[in-house]
Amino acid sequence: MASILPTVAIIGQANVGKSSLFNRMVRSQQAIVAREAGTTRDSVLGRVEYRNHQFWLVDTAGLKSAEDEFEATIQEQIIEATEAADVILVVVDSTQYVSDSDRQIAKKALRSKKPVILLTNKADLKESLADDEFKRLGIKKIIRTSAEHKSGITDALNEIVEHIPARTEKPADDVLRIALIGRPNVGKSHLFNTLAGKQQAIVANIAGTTRDINRIRVRYQQHNIEILDTAGMRKPGKQEVGIEKFSVLRTLQAIEQSDICFLLMDVNELNTQLDQRLAGIIDEAGKGMVIVVSKWDSVEGKDAYTRDALAPKIVRSFKFTPWAPLIFTSSVTGQNVTKLFELAIGIEGRREQETKTRVLNDLLQRAVQAHPPAGLKNTHPKLRYMVQTDTTPPWFVIHGSNLKYVHWSYKRYLERALRETYDYTGTPIKFSFIDEKQVKANKQRIAEGKAPVTKQSKREIEAKKTEKK
Repeated sequence: MASILPTVAIIGQANVGKSSLFNRMVRSQQAIVAREAGTTRDSVLGRVEYRNHQFWLVDTAGLKSAEDEFEATIQEQIIEATEAADVILVVVDSTQYVSDSDRQIAKKALRSKKPVILLTNKADLKESLADDEFKRLGIKKIIRTSAEHKSGITDALNEIVEHIPARTEKPADDVLRIALIGRPNVGKSHLFNTLAGKQQAIVANIAGTTRDINRIRVRYQQHNIEILDTAGMRKPGKQEVGIEKFSVLRTLQAIEQSDICFLLMDVNELNTQLDQRLAGIIDEAGKGMVIVVSKWDSVEGKDAYTRDALAPKIVRSFKFTPWAPLIFTSSVTGQNVTKLFELAIGIEGRREQETKTRVLNDLLQRAVQAHPPAGLKNTHPKLRYMVQTDTTPPWFVIHGSNLKYVHWSYKRYLERALRETYDYTGTPIKFSFIDEKQVKANKQRIAEGKAPVTKQSKREIEAKKTEKK
């Protein structure tokens, strides 16, 4: 079963340092930040790993469409946040006296009955007020922080992990979970209903959950499939641009719960930044993906030429996920709807395939001989061997020395070589580069009980076991 990460939301007024705190928490812990090629790089979502815990950290920076609309949208944002997040961080400026807006934010957060932590930021400044000023907000746990000087960050992370479960691998089941992802009004709900009508038998109609993700289980060609619809991600009539409301949390949670995502785009409004951003999040989460162009029936005078003309433009916009297949569909006529099931089943099979270490190392040696990795002066990376340590998504570990000098373009080169050897259409593949000295040091620290056993360290140890075999 696909694992689900807890979500921690940062809320507060503008200019209190939310983004700075977000960046400190994410970067200081070497978390994987969602990076989407061709889009604005304003960090909104970060994946944090700390003390054997993993969680999504969500920042509200830039979540308002314009600064003068903040007061009109803040209450809706807070409601969405308190409904969808597992832990709420309320940030205030410690140099400013408590305002009515601060009180409203704190009140809404506390009403959620979720764990709430108050971060009084900019505590390094001499104008900073004492904690007594902020106790009136009613939040019991108060942590003084300074994003500028990195103080209080560890205390905040320690408090967060006290309220979320440790990262665990859930036992696998035989259900393939498919999430329908996309902007509002691109046809997700219509496709959801159409897919439900294409199955051989409806297994179960699961009622709406607290996460507002509609789902239904169907059976198709001896496969149990659960379809997740994020139709509730936005209230009707609200106009939004980009990932600008806390409703993105529900989409994020659907991605986490799924194995494969169908990223829907309206044929009449293609290649928006939000579509690219969502594709980047799906890629980073390691989920399979199909780019689905919906409402094909609405195109007048469509023919093969029109489709052949559109496809290259779409592919160029998603060149950072070239492995994702593209399909044109219509829920009205049923065009290619059944094929979506077939695509998903095929992708899941490729995500689960295991490779032979001998083949991987032959591939690595050929790639290195054909194009050695560049380094700095007399220091060059040496790639010694490669093993696969995980599936769904396929994960490969390359051992060697001076691997910190491996350029991102070289990693892309290795990925292309691997995809030419094995068919990984529809799924991202992940790489880790591990220096052999680091492996020995990590094993020693774990043996002495000086370091937590993280997913990364497990991967290193498992790679070593595979090598010995």
